[in-house]
Amino acid sequence: MQHKYYIERLQGMLGNKRLEHSLAVSATAVGLAELYGADRRQAEMAGLLHDCARELSDVELLAMARENHVPVVEVEELKPVLLHAPVGALLARRQFGVLDQAVLQSINLHTLGDAAMTLLDKIVFLADKTEPGRNYPGVDKLRQLATQNLDQALLYCFDNAILLAVRRGELIHPRIVQARNGINIFNRRQEILNLSRIT
Repeated sequence: MQHKYYIERLQGMLGNKRLEHSLAVSATAVGLAELYGADRRQAEMAGLLHDCARELSDVELLAMARENHVPVVEVEELKPVLLHAPVGALLARRQFGVLDQAVLQSINLHTLGDAAMTLLDKIVFLADKTEPGRNYPGVDKLRQLATQNLDQALLYCFDNAILLAVRRGELIHPRIVQARNGINIFNRRQEILNLSRIT
């Protein structure tokens, strides 16, 4: 990976705090990749570039999404910061030359998740939420879960995000609900499959 080149480019796009976060996410993603047998290089690259569009304005995010035919739902029109993930995938390809579709997808999904996430998607998503600089209620439990069971960690993360949005009276993006249901459905099917094998 062209680590030095990426960092130099990011320095012109992100503030110091966001760059530190990106470096920490990259390192956390590498640790999880090694733990779960994922591709270390992909995790490092996706973690480093995941927030490359995070400091674009709402107007810029909406414009880039529309110009590039990125589907924009009503929740995103009202809260355009949610578009920094798919727009970030666009920038990773165009400005950083990333052609690895698995890396681009994990950048695209790192904010809201998806009903069918790959191992790399899960790792980058959780690395973003658990890197050492994160400090919010429940983060220590989430860090522990992330080293034990990725799906359980994702469910915990989705549940907390949904509950927090309800408490605050905020909009809930439908993809978070779909992502949570996708994990639950997969786990329940696995449980049924395992029971059928035993009996």
